[in-house]
Amino acid sequence: PTSDSGSASAARHPKQKRKAHSLSIRRTNSTEERQPGILRGDMLEGQDSKLPLALRNNLLDLFGQIEREFENLYIENIELRREIDSLNERLTGDGQTVEGGDPTKGALKTKASHSTSQLSQKLKTTYKASTSKIVSSFKATTGSRALCQLLKEYMGHRDGIWDLSVTRTQPVVLGTASADHSALLWSIETGKCLLRYAGHAGSVNSIKFHPTEQMALTASGDQTAHIWRYMVQLPAPQPPPDVSVSSLDCFSSQGFYNLLKRIYHICQRDHRRVLTQLLVVLPQAPCDDDQDSSDREEGEVDGEGPCEVPTVRVATATLKSHQGVVIAADWLVGGRQVVTASWDRAANLYEVETSELVHTLTGHDQELTHCCTHPTQRLVVTSSRDTTFRLWDFRDPSIHSVNVFQGHTDTVTSAVFTVGDNVVSGSDDRTVKVWDLKNMRSPIATIRTDSAVNRLSVSANQRIIALPHDNRQVRLFDMSGVRLARLPRSNRMGHRRMVCCTAWNEENQSCNLFTCGFDRQAIGWNINIPALLQEK
Repeated sequence: PTSDSGSASAARHPKQKRKAHSLSIRRTNSTEERQPGILRGDMLEGQDSKLPLALRNNLLDLFGQIEREFENLYIENIELRREIDSLNERLTGDGQTVEGGDPTKGALKTKASHSTSQLSQKLKTTYKASTSKIVSSFKATTGSRALCQLLKEYMGHRDGIWDLSVTRTQPVVLGTASADHSALLWSIETGKCLLRYAGHAGSVNSIKFHPTEQMALTASGDQTAHIWRYMVQLPAPQPPPDVSVSSLDCFSSQGFYNLLKRIYHICQRDHRRVLTQLLVVLPQAPCDDDQDSSDREEGEVDGEGPCEVPTVRVATATLKSHQGVVIAADWLVGGRQVVTASWDRAANLYEVETSELVHTLTGHDQELTHCCTHPTQRLVVTSSRDTTFRLWDFRDPSIHSVNVFQGHTDTVTSAVFTVGDNVVSGSDDRTVKVWDLKNMRSPIATIRTDSAVNRLSVSANQRIIALPHDNRQVRLFDMSGVRLARLPRSNRMGHRRMVCCTAWNEENQSCNLFTCGFDRQAIGWNINIPALLQEK
C-alpha cells in the first residue's frame, strides 16, 4: 500500500511470476493400433446418456488412447519384473559357484554379488513404488480436504487484496480492501458484489465494520482513514440446480478434470498429447495454469464487476492527521472511537462523531504495520517493523499506560486480541507467539512455520488461529501451538500468490474462514470444527 500509486507491488518485495509450463508432446510407440470403431457400437447401445453422440465417440476414442498409454506402461513394468527375476536367478547361480573355489576369488565374487543384490533391491523398491502410486492416488482423499472445504470465491478486484472483514450486524456481508483504491462488499452465500466504496485516492489497506451500525472504517495509502455508511440488500437465495446439469458440470470441470490431473502426474512421462486433447473437448473444462488470474489486464474483472454495482464515493467522516500511509484502523469497544496506525510511526485515537484527534500514540522506532482493539475492553495493540508490539491501556481516562513486548526478531506483521486474556502476534521471522495479558514477560506458546506470517485471526468461539503465509499456504493452530490443519491448495484451489489476511465468521452455527491475497481474490472456506478437534 503506497500513498502515490497504491500498487500492491510497492508495499512488499515483488513476487516473481511462475513460469508458464509448456507441454512436451511425444507420439506413443505402441505397435498395437486398434480400430476406433471396435466395440464402440456395443458400448453405446442400451446406455442412457445425455451426451451428444459425437462427443461420446470422441471421449471413447480418447479413453482408448489413454488405455494404450497405460498398456505400454504395464508392459514395461512386466519387462522390468522379468529382468529382476533374471537377475535374481543369476545371483543365485553365482552364489552356488563360489563354494569350493579360490578363497580370494570367492570373497571378491561375494562382494560383487552383495552390491548387485543391493541394486536388485533398489529396482524392486522402485517397481513397487511406481505401481502402488497408481492405485493409492485414486483413493478417497481425507485430512485437510475433508476438514476444510471451499465455500465460495469472491473475484472482482483489479489489484491485490490487503484485508478483509465480516460485518457484526445484519445483514452479514464480507468486506474486502484492495490496492485498486476500492473496498467491496460481497454476499457471502452467492459471491455477488453488492457495493463498492471508491472514496479513497490510494490503496485501501484495511477494512473494519462498526459493532452495531452499518458503518465501515477503511485505512488508505492516501494518508487518511474514512468512515462511511452502507446499505445493501442480499440477493434472493438461488434455487437448487438441476441434478442432470450439475452432474454434467461436475463431470466436465471438476471431478473428471481432477482425475485426469492425477493420471497426468502418475505417468511422469511425456504421454501428454492424449490428456491435452481430452481436456480440450470437455465442455467448460479449465485450462492449464499458464496464466495467473493476477496477470489479466487492468480492466478485466470476473463475475460481477465493480462497475455493475452501487458505488459510494463520499465518506461520512475523513480522519486526516497522519503524515504517511495509514496501514490499518479499528473500532474501539462501543464504536464511538477509532484507532489508526500509520507508516509515520504513530497511532492516532479519534472521536467518531466529531472526527477530532484525541491522542497520538508514539514510541515505535519504525513504521507501524497493524493495530487491533480488544472486543470488550478499551485496550489497543499496535505492531511495527521495529520487531515489537505495544499494548495501550485506555481503561482509566486519566492514565494511558503502555507496555512494550520484544518477543520477535523481525517485523511484527500483526498482533490481535482473543476473546479471553490472550494476545497472538505474528511476524516475518516465521513465528507466531501466544501471550497471556496477565503475565506477558514471555509467551505461553510459540508456533514455528516455514514462511513469513501476515495478518492472522483467531476465531471467537473455538479460539483457532488462522495463519496466512507468504508461501500461499493457510494453516490452522490451536492456542497451545498444536497444528490442526492446512487449507487445501492446488492449481485449481486456493491462492496462487501470497495470502495477506484471514477473518472468521461463526454466525448461524457454522464456522467460515475467509482469506485474501495478491491474486486479487478472496476465498470462503467451511471449517468442520468438530472433526478438526477430533483429529487433534
